[in-house]
Amino acid sequence: MKKVLFVATVVKTHIMQFHLPYLKMFQDAGWETAVASRNDYEDPADCRIPYCDHFYDIPFERLPWKPKNVTAYRMLKKIIDSERYDIIHCHTPVGALIARLAARDARKHGTRVIYTAHGFHFFTGAPLKNWLLFYPPERLLAPVTDVLITINREDYARAKKRLPAKRIEYVPGVGIPTEKFRNLSLDVAAKRQSLGFSEEDFLMLTVAEMTANKNHITVLRALAALKDKPEFARIHYLIVGRGEMRPSLEASAKELGISDHVHFLGYRSDAPELYRSCDLFAFMSFREGLSVALMEAMSSGMPIVCTRIRGNTDLIEDGVSGLFCENTPEALSQAILRLYADPAFRKRLGQAAQIRAELFDEKTVHAQMRKIYFGEGGR
Repeated sequence: MKKVLFVATVVKTHIMQFHLPYLKMFQDAGWETAVASRNDYEDPADCRIPYCDHFYDIPFERLPWKPKNVTAYRMLKKIIDSERYDIIHCHTPVGALIARLAARDARKHGTRVIYTAHGFHFFTGAPLKNWLLFYPPERLLAPVTDVLITINREDYARAKKRLPAKRIEYVPGVGIPTEKFRNLSLDVAAKRQSLGFSEEDFLMLTVAEMTANKNHITVLRALAALKDKPEFARIHYLIVGRGEMRPSLEASAKELGISDHVHFLGYRSDAPELYRSCDLFAFMSFREGLSVALMEAMSSGMPIVCTRIRGNTDLIEDGVSGLFCENTPEALSQAILRLYADPAFRKRLGQAAQIRAELFDEKTVHAQMRKIYFGEGGR
C-alpha cells in the first residue's frame, strides 16, 4: 500500500482548516495517510483528524530558531526514515523547512517531497528582516523540493526566478466550495434580527484572526472618522475571529468612542450566513497568500473593499469585483461612504465577485492537485 505524510506546524488551525479534502483524496485512492503536526487544541483529546490513519504529535514551534524544533527534526526524521513514504506534502514555513531537511535521505529512496508555500514571507514590500530570515532557507532547500506549489501569481513569478526547485506549479489556493456560499437559502431579515440589527442597518464584516497583520485597527479608525457623519448611526462593524489582539482592539474601540458600533463575535460556525447578511466585507491586511475568507465573501456575493496586496490582486479586479483601498483610515472611510450611498454599485460588485470566485472553486483546485499527486488521470 502506498503511503503519504502531511506535515504542518499545527493541526487545529492548519491541517483541519485546509487539508482534510486531500487526506480524503488519498484514502479514496487506497493510500495510507499520516499527519505530523503539533496538537494545538486546548484539550489535546479533541484532536481527531478525519481521513488520517496515523497522527504524530511533533513539537514544532513557529519561529525557526526555537530549541524545540531540534527535537521536532529528530522525531520527524526517525518517522520518515522508518515509514518510507511515497509522498511527503509539507506546509507552513517551519514545518516545511524541517520536513525537507528530514526527508533528504528518504528522497534517495524514491520519496517525493511536495511543498506548498501559502505565501512567502519575502514578498514585494516586505521588511528586509523577512528576506534575511526566510529567503536563504527557501533558496537552500529548493533543490530538495520535488514540487514547489505557489498559490498566488506574485509568489509563482518569484519562485520561477529565484528558487531552483525541480518543478514549480501555480495552484489557486486550497479551493473553496463556491456552491455552498452561492446557493445558501437564508431569511436575511431574520438573521440580522437575531444579531440585534434591522434591515436598515449597514453591516461591515471582517472574518480574520485578531492579529497585527489583519489590521483591524485601520477599520476601527475609519469608522471613528465617520462619527460626525449622519451615516454613522446605521453603520456597524462585525469582527469574526479570535486572537491575541482582541483586548487591545476592544480598548481601541472604547477610546475611539465607537464601542456601540463594533461587535466582537469571536469564533462562529455560521460564517456563510454572516456573509449573506452583511453589506460590505472589509479586509485591510498587510500580507496575504490567498485569503480563504476573502474568497468565501466573494462566493457569497458580497462587495469587497480591501488592500492592494499580493493575493488580493489575484482575486479582485478593482472597480469590477471589488475596490482596492489605500491602507489608511481616511481612504477607507471614504470608500465606506461611497459604498454606503450606492446600493446598486454594491450589487454590481457583489455579482461580479461571485462570478470571479468560480476560478477558485475546490473542483478546479482539487483537479490540479490530483494531477500533481497522481499524474495525468492516475492514482
